[in-house]
Amino acid sequence: MRINEDLTKPVIVHSAKLDWVRSPAAGVDRRMLYRVGGEVARATSIVRYAPGSAFPRHVHSGGEEILVLEGTFEDEHGDYPAGSYFRNPPGTSHVPASKNGCTIFVRLWQYREGDGTQIVRHPGEGEPAPLRKGVDAARALFDDGKERVSVENWLPGSAVSVENRRGLEFFVLSGGLAVGGEQLEPQSWGRLPAGEALEAITGPEGAEIWIKDAPLQHPDVLQLP
Repeated sequence: MRINEDLTKPVIVHSAKLDWVRSPAAGVDRRMLYRVGGEVARATSIVRYAPGSAFPRHVHSGGEEILVLEGTFEDEHGDYPAGSYFRNPPGTSHVPASKNGCTIFVRLWQYREGDGTQIVRHPGEGEPAPLRKGVDAARALFDDGKERVSVENWLPGSAVSVENRRGLEFFVLSGGLAVGGEQLEPQSWGRLPAGEALEAITGPEGAEIWIKDAPLQHPDVLQLP
């Protein structure tokens, strides 16, 4: 399966308008944003857990990065309410579930060789980050020099420019903005190749944005089996 696999082209997906696709686990459905591969794939997805659903224990052979969007995501290590962010590097495992249901943003098999950092950021956690024009709050969730992940609050009615030297991936958490004439709403996702800045104008509610500043695919990305 190949979905938005050409990393040289900018892409915007309004994921809230996509159909849900069943996963192998009962009650767990997906909206696929980027995918190369079969059931084991290099992928970026929105995943919805119905109340009481669970996914069988599995090992993250290619690493897993998660942002909880709605509800509470759970595993044997703890509970993660909306706003939680964590990275499960290659070799880790768990049994993901949700007692009351949840929705998460997930990136799989996009780790590079040697990235073994495991972190959990609870809602509101993260290091204060420099503010660009039009931004009133920013938190760095992860930054190891190879990639930087942050959450920013963009002010209402503002023009915001995000420099792009390595590649950018972004996800709208709340509010709305316009990018290149397209109106983005919560759960809109975008990706820009290096050299193409993100130029946006926020709506009357402003916007909260998750941003990854990193190569769209690391040169030493882990290879799929």
